[in-house]
Amino acid sequence: MKKFSNLYIFIFSAVMVTVVAALLSVVAMKLKPFQEKNIKLEAMQNILTSVQVENNKKNAESLFNKYITDSYVINTDGKKLGGVTAFNVDMKKEVAKIDEIKKLENLVRERRVSPFKNYISGFIHFKTADKQSVKSQVGKVNSNRQLPVFICEKEGNTYYIVPLRGKGLWGPIWGYMSFENDLNTVYGAVFDHKSETPGLGAEIKESWFQENFRGKKIFKDGEFKSIEVAKGGADDTDQYAVDAISGGTITSKGLESMIHDCLKSYSTYFETLRN
Repeated sequence: MKKFSNLYIFIFSAVMVTVVAALLSVVAMKLKPFQEKNIKLEAMQNILTSVQVENNKKNAESLFNKYITDSYVINTDGKKLGGVTAFNVDMKKEVAKIDEIKKLENLVRERRVSPFKNYISGFIHFKTADKQSVKSQVGKVNSNRQLPVFICEKEGNTYYIVPLRGKGLWGPIWGYMSFENDLNTVYGAVFDHKSETPGLGAEIKESWFQENFRGKKIFKDGEFKSIEVAKGGADDTDQYAVDAISGGTITSKGLESMIHDCLKSYSTYFETLRN
């Protein structure tokens, strides 16, 4: 049996790793356009589902072009942004900005510092963040927000569709919510998830659950209120709540937070169009 030196084995291994890595990179580059197309096609299907348009992978693009007459990106002041398209907005990054804003706003709350000094002296020391500084930082984050809007024209009616993204029990959750022309009444909703528990939190993607959001309101007496996902059941007459999923409390609360945080970002835009 032929023996190879350690140097030969090392060089051979390095060459093979380089070749395999190069091949994988080429394959990934070749497949990327198909992956991006599939992601966009899935988004089209979800957008159409949110406005009650039945679709499948074969007809989704043609139906999307028929019913979705416009799309654009706005900031939190409701102003349209140039140079960016609705489909190209990374909602994962937008959710991260919401989390950053929450952390900044929490800084204005009093919090204890130097526990050891407190113990020795018997005094409790607090420090409060400079509210003006925090407000300025929040403003900077908000100024960089990118919020996609899709416009649907169907049977003579106009519907506004916005994307949602948040956190479930085991991973990200997302979806789309459409609104009637009053920009207050939910026309439809569609949700999905990455890894929620089957039979429990995963039920958010089922049509029977999503149907509960139709007709719900997000403004009350002119103020943004959002929609509660109520554990223990919501009254059928309550325009601002739906039943939570039995056994899926954490996912339900994650969904509630997602709806509140994402829709709140659009509240100024909605109010501007409503007035």
